[in-house]
Amino acid sequence: MWRKLSKNNLFGYGKPDELGTVSSSVELYGKTGRGFVVQHIKFAENYRLYSRSHFVKAFEVAMLLIVYIAYGYTKGGATSFILITISSWFLVFSWLFAPYIFNPCGFEWQKIVEDFDDWIGWLMYKGGIGAKGDKSWEVWWEEEQAHIQTLRGRILETILSLRFLIFQYGIVYKLHVGGHNTSLGIYIFSWIALVIAAAIFKAFTISPKKHGKLPVIWRFLQMVIAISLVVGLILFVMLTTLTTPDLFAISLAFIATGWTMLSLAITWKRFVKLIGAWGSIREIARMYDAGMGLLIFVPVALLSWFPFISAFQSRFLFNQAFSRGLEISLILAGNKANVQS
Repeated sequence: MWRKLSKNNLFGYGKPDELGTVSSSVELYGKTGRGFVVQHIKFAENYRLYSRSHFVKAFEVAMLLIVYIAYGYTKGGATSFILITISSWFLVFSWLFAPYIFNPCGFEWQKIVEDFDDWIGWLMYKGGIGAKGDKSWEVWWEEEQAHIQTLRGRILETILSLRFLIFQYGIVYKLHVGGHNTSLGIYIFSWIALVIAAAIFKAFTISPKKHGKLPVIWRFLQMVIAISLVVGLILFVMLTTLTTPDLFAISLAFIATGWTMLSLAITWKRFVKLIGAWGSIREIARMYDAGMGLLIFVPVALLSWFPFISAFQSRFLFNQAFSRGLEISLILAGNKANVQS
């Protein structure tokens, strides 16, 4: 970015008129250090930059707002709810989508396809010796944990992570299937269900090449587990008072509790490695990042189907340039205008 300077300011000449303004001077441009951003930033790079500082916090606030919609009470009804929460929803959408709204060519379909391929490649790349965080999700994930070093830091991180259990506790006792039962057994049963879900996840993520010599039998067992899970869920819905909103609420509770367990495992990494569960923790973390990335990427991809969205974004980002008749296409193509001295 360049700032307009007068030669009077630079060299001390140029006569001021009666009003104290410079009437004769030559305009120059001095560098301010702020670039005129016309380069498209890839989706994966934006995700790495804002994931832990903005995206995670935005999803946490969004989950709280969803719970407030489902179980909260406002005296004025829907109108009061909208007036109370609209600023919070605006904050959530700003944290999630501002890096992509203000990203040049962020809604062009070709760029979206390239960004998706790049993001999937980064997410699934295992890394290795000399690999960097911008090439491998695993390396980046390990680097994000580097700040947890001292015992004091681990204790504070543990205390902060436990706040999600309050979220789970509140949802469990609001389920229709539990009725008005507030006994401790309901909460214990929720943890049993979580352990079963973790065991099922482990069963589907174990590689038969590493843990056995009978991959066909192992795949068959996975199929049996999947069918049993679906049948059991259907029977549970039919034989109990479990409702569809309950299933959605249980999913939210599992997501929050799983994030708690993941955060605690990262905090006490040494102990998790001792019991041999670090590989599973890493895969769960990969699933969380994949899920958060998809929730952000899908709306951006859907909007990119409409050509006028990309045109509107270009007009929005480069409005001053358009008003002066500047050809943005030349800048995006990397061409430089001829400068006349």
